[in-house]
Amino acid sequence: MKFGVIIFPGSNCDQDSYHAAIAATGQQAAFLWHESHNLENCDAIIVPGGFAYGDYLRTGAIARFAPIMQEVAKFAASGGLVIGICNGFQILCEAGLLPGALMRNAGLKYVCKFVNLRVENADTPFTAACKPGEVLQIPIGHMEGNYYCDPETLEALKRQNQIAFRYCTPAGEITAEANPNGSLDNIAGICSEGRNVLGMMPHPDRCSESLLGSADGAKIFQSMVMAGAVAQR
Repeated sequence: MKFGVIIFPGSNCDQDSYHAAIAATGQQAAFLWHESHNLENCDAIIVPGGFAYGDYLRTGAIARFAPIMQEVAKFAASGGLVIGICNGFQILCEAGLLPGALMRNAGLKYVCKFVNLRVENADTPFTAACKPGEVLQIPIGHMEGNYYCDPETLEALKRQNQIAFRYCTPAGEITAEANPNGSLDNIAGICSEGRNVLGMMPHPDRCSESLLGSADGAKIFQSMVMAGAVAQR
């Protein structure tokens, strides 16, 4: 598998994602410039964290218009794997590839720490290496991670099992205290109806090796490789 990591002006986690994808899987990776119309035959696209275009207007609002995102939308529509991490999640929502929006944290402060995530759906290309209900330790680093959608969309996410991760306690309990940003229903990550697009606020790219305090993030990238192998059969 070949991962493609997009670079926007203001990205600051593109190098992290590039390194993590290779270190966690032993696969290839390439950088994709935001002005390009070429995905360079990549099998999976990573929209990384950071502050694309300085987060002017609002997070992800300008990045959605980047030429590369036109190609990402086509790629996703054809069933290609796309993961948006932190700012990448915000961009995917702005681009209409995922429903809902990311608002300011409930405490109106930037939050940077390890959190616990419960795997709500292990039947996706991004969670196949996990067990249902498994608790992962993955760090966050954001100011606008408060996920919101209207009641109808939330009901659809639940009905279609599109909620991939929820913030939880170390024991896997979904509580208000375990929610670091006020996110609706403790949602930390969602996938598209087709399961091939994932957005998550926590950073698997920052915990792909035990040296970083946790290697749980590696499971996300390994799951994508597993899905790619199945698709090629």
